[in-house]
Amino acid sequence: MTTSLDAPVAGAGTAPDGDVTEHVLAVARRAQVASRALSVATRGTKDAALQALADALVAGAEPIVAANAEDVARGRADGTSPGLLDRLTLTPERIGAIADALREVAALPDPVGEVVRGSTLPNGLRMRQVRVPMGVVGMIYEARPNVTVDAVGLSLKSGNAVILRGGSAAARSNAVIVDVLRAALEAQGLPADLVQSIDAYGRAGGVALMHARGLVDVLVPRGGADLIRTVVREATVPVIETGVGNVHVYVDATADPAMALPILLNAKTQRVGVCNAAETLLVHRDAAAGFLPSALVALADAGVTVHGDAATADLAPEGVAVVPATDEDWATEYLSLDLAVRVVDDLDAALEHIRTWSSGHTEAIVTRDLAASERFVAEVDSAAVMVNASTRFTDGGQLGLGAEIGISTQKLHARGPMGLGELTTTKWVVHGDGHVRP
Repeated sequence: MTTSLDAPVAGAGTAPDGDVTEHVLAVARRAQVASRALSVATRGTKDAALQALADALVAGAEPIVAANAEDVARGRADGTSPGLLDRLTLTPERIGAIADALREVAALPDPVGEVVRGSTLPNGLRMRQVRVPMGVVGMIYEARPNVTVDAVGLSLKSGNAVILRGGSAAARSNAVIVDVLRAALEAQGLPADLVQSIDAYGRAGGVALMHARGLVDVLVPRGGADLIRTVVREATVPVIETGVGNVHVYVDATADPAMALPILLNAKTQRVGVCNAAETLLVHRDAAAGFLPSALVALADAGVTVHGDAATADLAPEGVAVVPATDEDWATEYLSLDLAVRVVDDLDAALEHIRTWSSGHTEAIVTRDLAASERFVAEVDSAAVMVNASTRFTDGGQLGLGAEIGISTQKLHARGPMGLGELTTTKWVVHGDGHVRP
């Protein structure tokens, strides 16, 4: 499968002649100018625009789905995995859900202008730290046309212009979506250049975006490990690193099997091609005999291929296959109906396994032992930790943030689901009355 740094496919738009870097920098300059319109926009203006964008997507569903069908057919012919094809596919129902996510963002509080802290100093100076837009947000992502809309909605609500590099896998879908959104913005009296795509500039355009320091304020990569590593390594623009999801579910010694099994199945099979789907199951040795046989049958019935250690294979009922696991399995984000399974001696061993192999995205523990859950929460160094809940809840919408622009696995500025607040920075505002520093 192609990545979002590959050249665009035929029919996805043609870049103008000339130097690609100069064209991308011109896009960024237009974005800077457009962003000023939002810096003084009221919440009402922004919310009305988001509602209009949602309506335009629903009205434009037919051409969007037709364009998406071309992308899906090409992906299938190229051997794209079922999980990634699922991420790529749009239907009228999915477009309706994406539009609803925009409406949910419109209903959220506006972060711009929020006072983070403030006080009056002994000398009478009145100081406040307030949230302000980043300015221009760059997005580099792959095979996810819904991300196009999420990025636009969150960027606009938080007062930012956005430049999109959506990649060749969803090139036709994204081209139509961007056209629909730009037209809706203009109809609302806002600059169309608040939303721009550089897909037509191919790989060179993506590189130029990564190097547009001073014009692009922050860059968010969202996709596979190779894409994220490339952006983090190459970019001179500040990057918020979204993470690969090598996600673990740990079934502790005291876990209730009637609770653990639905959590596991939901985490693994509810939607496999997403970063918060479980990829590894760890089971305490004392719980293994009472849990694993039925769990392995249920996983097999759901079409899951288990890659297990020797202890897992020993507990597999007759007729349930277990592929011998290797270190590669412990390290893999499958994004498919595959699951690595390991029996561990105790909580310490589970924590050590997670420390060794986790990507720092999401981990879950199923337990009735309060002390075990507290240790797990304290010692697991991931962006999200679930206690007796599916890993699929690491999601902006599920956590009440509205649509998200990504799941950050870094520790600076933003971590976990990135909603509106994470697309703002702050400034200090100080009011005096002729004050001078002694």
